[in-house]
Amino acid sequence: MKSILYKYRKFLAGFLVFSIIAISLFYSALKPSKTLPIYNPVDVNPELVDTTVQYVSKYHTIADFSFTNQNGKTITQKDYEGKIYVADFFFTTCGSICPKMTTNLVDVQKAFLHNPRVMLLSHTVFPEIDSVSVLKNYAELYDVNDKKWNLVTGDKKAIYTMARKSYLAVKQGKPDQLYDMVHTGNFVLVDSKRRVRGFYDGTQKEEIQRLIEDINWLLKDEKK
Repeated sequence: MKSILYKYRKFLAGFLVFSIIAISLFYSALKPSKTLPIYNPVDVNPELVDTTVQYVSKYHTIADFSFTNQNGKTITQKDYEGKIYVADFFFTTCGSICPKMTTNLVDVQKAFLHNPRVMLLSHTVFPEIDSVSVLKNYAELYDVNDKKWNLVTGDKKAIYTMARKSYLAVKQGKPDQLYDMVHTGNFVLVDSKRRVRGFYDGTQKEEIQRLIEDINWLLKDEKK
């Protein structure tokens, strides 16, 4: 028996290597390729969606917008045209989750600092407090790159509308206070066609890693 195995040792070794490669290729072929969903209002927690769009089940995209950034520049959808970007909602005096969120967005900024196809967009939910100068100080505190990341303020109604009708990411505040908002820890991933492709807990490092991986996937997918 040993002499037979010795005689055919090269054949058996080759067959074993071939089998391993074949099984690996077969597994790769059967394994489903990565995909990212396209989110519509019906796919999201109703608490985060304005009642006027909760029924929308397809073709949802981010609406046109116009806000003012930390440098006093008007920022519109044109500045994000054809870009993959991450949007969130915060306020500068928040002492709970906002510092973590901003620090984690800094990590995302670093990951794509030299890729012009990726940008960031942070909206204040307290525009009456977060003026241009306040946002500028906040941006300098966190080393925000002005070419990559806009911190924006503007009309509270417009911000509220974007938060709940476009980004599907902010809870409604007190019913007796018009356009009151309770921001969440959500980061929203938007693709180059203005579609929502993912939600991430902006306070969790593992979620930030998942966000970075999904952005890289989108970059490759949109090149095809």
